[in-house]
Amino acid sequence: MYARKLQIERVDGVGQHHACPIHWIDNFAMRNFTNDAIFDDTLPVRDGVLEVGYRVPVKELRDAMEDWFRRKGYLQPQETLSVTELATP
Repeated sequence: MYARKLQIERVDGVGQHHACPIHWIDNFAMRNFTNDAIFDDTLPVRDGVLEVGYRVPVKELRDAMEDWFRRKGYLQPQETLSVTELATP
């Protein structure tokens, strides 16, 4: 079910990448906050890492996470979110 690993990073105003804390990722992953079944196949693993199923669309996930992180005050106006798929061995 969790066949893919994604790297979740906050990109600051000067382009530096920082792993998002697991509590940010976990907060988003709770369905009662997103209310979208497409993100049910997510499992926060550690800072900056989220495991997901094949049906989770990365771009939509990034957009929804960035929106949620902004509403929670985790991201500053000059910051963005980077979500990239990690290579699997």
